[in-house]
Amino acid sequence: MITVYESGVYLLEGSRIVPEAEAAGLISPEEGRKGTISHGILAAHQQGSGLTQLALRFDSLTSHDITYVGIIQTARASGMERFPLPYVLTNCHNSLCAVGGTINEDDHKFALSAARKYGGVYVPPHLAVIHTYNREMMAACGSMILGSDSHTRYGALGTLAVGEGGGALAKQLLGKTYDIPYPGVVAVYLTGTPPAGVGPHDVALSIIGAVFEKGYTKNKVMEFVGDGIEKLSVDFRNGIDVMTTETACWSSVWKTDEAVRRYFEVRGRGEAYRELRPAATAYYDGLIHVDLSTIEPCIALPFHPSNVYSLREFTAHAEDILAQVEEAAQKSLGIPGRSLKFRDKCRDGGVWVDQGVIAGCSGGIFENITAAADILEDKSIGCGPFSLNVYPDSQPSYLELVNNGTAARLMASGATIHPAFCGPCFGSGDTPASGELSIRHTTRNFPNREGSKPGEGQIATVALMDARSIAATALNQGRITAATDLDLSYGKPRYFFDKRIYENRVYQGTGQPNAALPLVLGPNIKDWPAIPPLAEHLLLKIVAYITDPVTTTDELIPSGETSSYRSNPLRLAEFTLSRKDPTYVERAKGVQRSEAQREAGAPDAETLEALRKIRALPGYEGLEASQIRLGSTIYATKPGDGSAREQAASCQRVLGAAANLAKEYATKRYRSNLINWGMLPLLVADAETLALGDYLFLPGVRQAVGAKAEGLKAYLLSSEARELALSLGPLSDTERRILVEGCLINYYAVSKT
Repeated sequence: MITVYESGVYLLEGSRIVPEAEAAGLISPEEGRKGTISHGILAAHQQGSGLTQLALRFDSLTSHDITYVGIIQTARASGMERFPLPYVLTNCHNSLCAVGGTINEDDHKFALSAARKYGGVYVPPHLAVIHTYNREMMAACGSMILGSDSHTRYGALGTLAVGEGGGALAKQLLGKTYDIPYPGVVAVYLTGTPPAGVGPHDVALSIIGAVFEKGYTKNKVMEFVGDGIEKLSVDFRNGIDVMTTETACWSSVWKTDEAVRRYFEVRGRGEAYRELRPAATAYYDGLIHVDLSTIEPCIALPFHPSNVYSLREFTAHAEDILAQVEEAAQKSLGIPGRSLKFRDKCRDGGVWVDQGVIAGCSGGIFENITAAADILEDKSIGCGPFSLNVYPDSQPSYLELVNNGTAARLMASGATIHPAFCGPCFGSGDTPASGELSIRHTTRNFPNREGSKPGEGQIATVALMDARSIAATALNQGRITAATDLDLSYGKPRYFFDKRIYENRVYQGTGQPNAALPLVLGPNIKDWPAIPPLAEHLLLKIVAYITDPVTTTDELIPSGETSSYRSNPLRLAEFTLSRKDPTYVERAKGVQRSEAQREAGAPDAETLEALRKIRALPGYEGLEASQIRLGSTIYATKPGDGSAREQAASCQRVLGAAANLAKEYATKRYRSNLINWGMLPLLVADAETLALGDYLFLPGVRQAVGAKAEGLKAYLLSSEARELALSLGPLSDTERRILVEGCLINYYAVSKT
């Protein structure tokens, strides 16, 4: 059972929960917050004064091969000469060396040359997925790591880790701080012991299902405490921890114990351990009470990890539940619900799926794979349509799975084992056939995360399950089966870490830059185009209008087949909103052409008509076309759930976008990406009055942003101009200057002069 407290709580001696309303005589919440594990870590990394507004410096950075080129190019253009802190460059997303834009190996050569030139760490393809390498080699109790992947979470190892857009990493590379208001901290109190057959994904999905829709942990730290922690192995904890991202929290951290000490010692890093626990009295802004003994095997149905059902409930009511998913798909994705063929999966008294995948930072963990092998030992997944693919999360894990016989047991059952690769998590591997449903122990099941292309008539889907129940399903050749239905004992093999794998292949250049070495730039690795500063008067045209409850970063810029274009900003921008609104790119380019004509002194008819309406406003009768700048914008109800990758914003920017309009932003990281690319993160209350193709006039916007105005004067230029209420939300002084200068690169260029 999961209980969510509606108000703040005190935790006494790490075990007694006292709601704030019953806390007479205890210290104040302000003092109590200092007793959290989070407070100690944040205070140690604070560069400013006080703890209301944080200015943080991290202990290390990490990026993978979808994000590091843009980050290094941004920092280089802003004046970076060396990496001032350890920076790990992994190659686990674009590691198949596909051709389409940049040959992916060109990115890898770029990264190795950057590690040599600027002093970084380079992890070659297939050696480890990004988060496993950082868990094994970079995490430390009490440290902080910033990564350009949204699942940057090492809290179970006592590291407060944050996934952000590339701009935030570029700032650290330039010696600047990461600035945010002090976050709320929510306790996750674990008690009890999970039943045999229940795995970390079952626990994680249960928590996500309980809190995501309420926004309970949005932009907060989740701090795991309680006596249930000691009942979980560190692998199990890591599997829960990495999924906290899907609650929309900012970061996570766990109480540490002797199991964490042993984890580090096995990897030759015993010095990374220290005990972390809350003080005798600690105050939390909320608490999620999880009785692990009550957790059941779960499934997260398309199209979000929060769409959670117990397998017991799902299999009992599958036709009705799947009909609801089909209906939701028709509304939000604009595709016929029956084209998904979900209800066709119900037959012969069960629910049948077509594929199983165990992979990445959440699924490919050593203990998940050994548990799957225990279930499948001396059995067969069959010669039918169901397939099972397993991706160990690192070469050290893979080697130990070979040495202890786990790999042999899985392969003998009919499963296929692959090297470390994140592709199945984001739609670049194991793409099912049209109409198929894949069950995966990976991080996300957003639309097209399995790699299908609805625009070309291929529609497949992903549901999330734990590796144990995936293996149980494979045992029944694709009939969904809970691992708790099986009667077996799970082995607990020891993990032996062979440090030679990393010692012999990972380039360790931290603190050893060589400025004389060149960057290796493949022919399709391009610099960022010039970005204009914010104009005094801005004319925006709405070129996409999205009313879905949430718009993911995958919908803003698709993953999967676009990955080989990540190093070429203009080529990648051609894919912006391609799955959600295929007409967006041409509309945005139309605004760019109108702006080019205006700059040339020959505004087109649409611009002149908008100018006519502006001139009808009091005080703007003499405004000339030369005094405004045109930019495009999109409206989305709640954009930015999902990935941290900055391309969700930068692709709009290189197509001429100057702002986003939203009722709220799903994550801090997407809003930060907008700001770092000079796009106004506008909030609009009465979006129902807006429509695709509308023009908005923002007079004096440059002066207003610079003068710290929160509200902006704006006019909707419909049949006649009328005032519209827009606001920017909270902005730091630095963020306002970035917006005024047009983007982070411009801001640093101006700062140097």
